[in-house]
Amino acid sequence: MQYTTLGDTGMTVSKICLGCMSFGDPAWRDWVLGEEEGKELVERALELGVTFFDTANMYSNGESERVLGEALEGHRDEAVVATKGYFRMDESNPNSGGLSRKAIETQLQASLDRLGMETVDLYQIHRWDDETPIRETMAALDDAIRRGQARYVGASSMWTHQFAEALHTSERRGLDRFVTMQNHYNLVYREEEREMLPYCESRGVGVMPWSPLARGYLTRPDDEIDATLRGETEEHMYRHPYREGGGQEINARVAELADEKGVKMAQIALAWLFHKEWVDTPIVGTTSVEHLEDAVEALDIDLSSSDVDWLEEPYEPVRVSGHD
Repeated sequence: MQYTTLGDTGMTVSKICLGCMSFGDPAWRDWVLGEEEGKELVERALELGVTFFDTANMYSNGESERVLGEALEGHRDEAVVATKGYFRMDESNPNSGGLSRKAIETQLQASLDRLGMETVDLYQIHRWDDETPIRETMAALDDAIRRGQARYVGASSMWTHQFAEALHTSERRGLDRFVTMQNHYNLVYREEEREMLPYCESRGVGVMPWSPLARGYLTRPDDEIDATLRGETEEHMYRHPYREGGGQEINARVAELADEKGVKMAQIALAWLFHKEWVDTPIVGTTSVEHLEDAVEALDIDLSSSDVDWLEEPYEPVRVSGHD
């Protein structure tokens, strides 16, 4: 395993973050692992040197947090745990979602209870809330840090002007600011390179991309995607423009380069991210110990500048995706 500092926090994390959306309760989504398989995945991650884990209250309606918390018993000091809040947890209760003070205080405490922790290392807003002034959200998050419920706060997919407004609000009011950005970024979705990634780099914000493998699109040839369980059941894959803007040609080039180097497509896609200086640690979600081990091995894959240029060359601008 390799390690890095998360943004300018001084906190060290593994260069692979295990995304915990993939375990909890299979009733939530068909491809999700059950409790015991999830715990085995976390245990193997720890053995491989993974120290960074990202979950959210909405994953399996809280079950992902509970399973992760139990799996990390005895390893809490070495682990860096991140969770998120925003999406409504109870459809009958509008205050169970959003980023009002009430929602943040209630949902953060619920997350901590499920995790079995008094403090989470990183608490992130899962999306932007148009209904709540950002000054209220940032003040509530600052208070959470003061109470010892969170060490740092971060954000996820939004427009760069919104993120800049959030940072400016914190700085103007003397509040703790967002130290991380969890955004949508991979070889077939690079719109974040226009504004968000340069902005994060200039402000010392740690970048931890979600969907580094494009929800599985970069793990196998295009014509085999629909045959997978996730391809059959995961409607979210097709909401993103992965097959647009040169995506199919990029998929083919990833397959060709993987064959040339004797590695897997997913490893090439991850290696490309590891070569991006503005990326701290991609969030790798997996339902397989083998795929987790493959991800760790990808840290050792060397891509030349010509390899990177060749993989990137077919990309064309696509519609912005992932903010909702």
